[in-house]
Amino acid sequence: MRLACIGAAAVLSTLVVAAPVQADPAGIPGVDQIVSSPNIRQIGNEPKVGPFAPENALNSDLAFQGKYAYAGNYNGFSVYDISEPSDPVPVTQVLCPGAQNDISIWGDLLFLATDSIRNDDSCSSVSVPNSEPSTAPRWEGVKIFDVSDPRNPKYVKAVKTDCGSHTLTLVPGKGHDRSVYVYVSSYNLDVVDLPNCAQPHDKISIIKVPLRKPDTASLIAAPVLFPDGGFPGDADSRRTTGCHDITAYPAKDIAAGACMGDGVLLDISRPASPKVITTVRDAENFAFWHSATFNNDGTKVVFTDELGGGGGAECLPSIGANKGADAIYDITGKGKHRKLEFRSYFKIPRENATTENCVAHNGSLIPVKGRDIMVQAWYQGGISIWDFTNSRKPVEIAYWERGPLSLDRLIVGGSWSAYWYNGHIYSSDIQKGFDVLEVSDRRIDHAERQRTWQFNAQTQTDYRKW
Repeated sequence: MRLACIGAAAVLSTLVVAAPVQADPAGIPGVDQIVSSPNIRQIGNEPKVGPFAPENALNSDLAFQGKYAYAGNYNGFSVYDISEPSDPVPVTQVLCPGAQNDISIWGDLLFLATDSIRNDDSCSSVSVPNSEPSTAPRWEGVKIFDVSDPRNPKYVKAVKTDCGSHTLTLVPGKGHDRSVYVYVSSYNLDVVDLPNCAQPHDKISIIKVPLRKPDTASLIAAPVLFPDGGFPGDADSRRTTGCHDITAYPAKDIAAGACMGDGVLLDISRPASPKVITTVRDAENFAFWHSATFNNDGTKVVFTDELGGGGGAECLPSIGANKGADAIYDITGKGKHRKLEFRSYFKIPRENATTENCVAHNGSLIPVKGRDIMVQAWYQGGISIWDFTNSRKPVEIAYWERGPLSLDRLIVGGSWSAYWYNGHIYSSDIQKGFDVLEVSDRRIDHAERQRTWQFNAQTQTDYRKW
């Protein structure tokens, strides 16, 4: 759906904003009102339709390949043709329930993460309550599809994993190893054992997928990352019972794990056998280590804190600037002696309504030579572009957001993921659908010249080698 520019807030300006963006003094926008800095505008939107339209059918993560965007939804996934970014065209919709249905692409293969207990691994499965007897059929894990024809995805294989797959990360094999390894992040928030998720769950699962024979994919390892049990938790912070998300940077042989109560730096020089280099904790301000993004040099990590689990109104003055925020860490030292050194926090400088879920969420680097700039989703806090080149003094340089979905009740919504892909920002809005934004700012104009064929936020690429 092509959008027209309406109102001054939506007008694209060629004026370069030299100073950091400040909070809008006019306050919180009205229901569904769009506000933004003058250097960013929305140019496209494709609403949710069919079985993905209901309020409880949440849009989730995104992946890209060529002219196609792949968008997860709790009821399956959609494919969009983005040849013309301002007019994304729905190509197909695959009904396959199984929250969260986070999504990644590798070659002709699409990987779908299932983190809800199902009675089998089919796309017609039904949910199984935890209260069901332990003998009841239970399946969670990773589904693999062949998308060599994006208009007709074909289900290839499913691999069951303990605690399912909340998120997943792809790591390519090295040398003559024509495989891709799937690091499966999952966790158990309960203190009791479950038939499909026994405690302690201080591990990740690793699936090996031979690219020429993906139907032979199998679970090959489940390394324990926290032999000491990890962070024990307290009144304000989750204990570590697995990882929420892992971001790999294969060109640098490292990965960063956001593991509930711990931030982790991993050596992935042997993809089938990742090793912990160091861990870090922040019990004072981080409630739930959620995700991670490296800078392009691999010398910094931005960790996010998903305070409230993504369903809370955490962008309020009462919460403060250091909770539900990003934390920037420099990687210091070399080899096995590397450490994560805290430098600063970043949080969007705008107040949201008490009916808006707002907290740090998924984002990616914008490929700007010599600068560390990323775009990031903040649920109903909208989309923020910010610069962390100076680790101690991050600044926001652009923002775009809708007003609350409601002033009467908190409806989970907003941007789940906001990623830069070939010159535009694409956002998966939980309720409003697939958004496309355009930025005009000299600080990132050169990024438009960078082109890539494939993008997964959890598998970072050295953009200088594109």
